Amino acid sequence: MSEKRPEAKHKIDRRLGVNLWGRAKSPFNKRQTGPGQHGANRGKLSDYGTQLRAKQKLKGYYGNIGERQFARYYDEAIRLRGDSGQQLVGLLERRLDAVVYRAKFVATVFAARQFVSHGHVMVNGVRCTTPSYQVKEGDVIEVKEKTRQMAMYQMATELAERDVPEYVQVDHKAGKATFLRVPKLEDIPYPVQMEPNLVIEFYSR
Repeated sequence: MSEKRPEAKHKIDRRLGVNLWGRAKSPFNKRQTGPGQHGANRGKLSDYGTQLRAKQKLKGYYGNIGERQFARYYDEAIRLRGDSGQQLVGLLERRLDAVVYRAKFVATVFAARQFVSHGHVMVNGVRCTTPSYQVKEGDVIEVKEKTRQMAMYQMATELAERDVPEYVQVDHKAGKATFLRVPKLEDIPYPVQMEPNLVIEFYSR
């Protein structure tokens, strides 16, 4: 199973001016300019621009979620009790494709979305093909036995560029991950600074 349009993730890196996933192959490691002939103009951003950039970073990080769906996460986050920014990242980390990525079953978030939608994953023993499925604490995510023989799976589990966070418990040999708890912002291994509070401000304007 090949990953679709790998250049798309590099385009996001360059547009936002960050190595969004902390990947060794990011073009941002070599080029500090935005896409386009002369690179994007990186002048001082307005408050709106800063909030928009924060939204693009967070949205892009999770595989460039569609705008309508991302706005629904905002609506849900402000309905929940407590800090809305924390609630927002909690909802994003509970996505099934995010948990698959965190467990290092695949190399990238884009591959995680395909991995789920192509039927390689079960949640509590039931096949789930919805990348946005909200995983609950204690849920067991399992990779099908046949899939575990694939080189793509085996290479991903050995990736040295990122670790499995402590809120996900993994047994790569058995192809199983348990989602232990919803993380707080400081628990999430973002390679770049995320500002979910600015995303909340963006939508609440």
